[in-house]
Amino acid sequence: MQPEIPPDPVLEAEYNNRARVPEHPAHLAAWARDAAAWREACPAAELGLAYGGRERERLDLFWPDASARESPVALFIHGGYWQGLGREWASHCARGLNGLGVAVAVPSYDLCPAVPLAAIVEQMRAAAAMLHRRHGRRLLAMGHSAGGHLAAMLMATDWPARDAALPAGLVPAALPISGVFDLAPLRATSIGVALALDAAEARRLSPLFLPRPAGALHCVVGAAESAAFLAQGRAMAAAWGGSFATLPGADHFTVLAPLADPGSAMVRHAKALAPA
Repeated sequence: MQPEIPPDPVLEAEYNNRARVPEHPAHLAAWARDAAAWREACPAAELGLAYGGRERERLDLFWPDASARESPVALFIHGGYWQGLGREWASHCARGLNGLGVAVAVPSYDLCPAVPLAAIVEQMRAAAAMLHRRHGRRLLAMGHSAGGHLAAMLMATDWPARDAALPAGLVPAALPISGVFDLAPLRATSIGVALALDAAEARRLSPLFLPRPAGALHCVVGAAESAAFLAQGRAMAAAWGGSFATLPGADHFTVLAPLADPGSAMVRHAKALAPA
């Protein structure tokens, strides 16, 4: 059990994005609307594919067109601080890459505190392994906020140790958007209550402190986000020899908007990272 940690108002202000962006309900409503629209409009979508036996162990796979089964594949993981939302909020994040010929899988996962964060990491590993077994592709891992953390964890995974039939380079590239890579600061915030991490587990699950994997990492953060999120992105890119970019004017919610646009710089960069 997590020991009692005094709340830190400075860290709370840095990491509580819903409090920082009072208009976040309108952004969430737009996500739900745009996601539903892409589920209807995508040229070829396979919805509700199981990667495990639990109710939320499902993913939606959006193809560029009905005949594009040889496309590169990316995995986009939704945010919500590991305790909210689901794949149905993020379908539109596949639209830009679909427009450039890349398939995008969008998974759900169980939420804290019903499961520990370590279990969510394992679920995303299971989703990535299922996609590889099904399509024989290496994957680009992407994600927003908590999903950015999970994308980095996938890149850092020792896949053959998990399953000898899986290649070491199953996830050779990651593009986390507004990710959290050092979990320790969350322990003194309201976000940390449901995570219930002790100091050792927080460090074990922090990509920032994992050995640098082979491959390419590109971290993106909204320029209008908190100093803590900007620092997390810069530190992660530096630790793994990756690149870092800010999106001018974007907050923690609007930073996702470019993913729906095939012409955006973020989508073009993701396309370049996606393994053939």
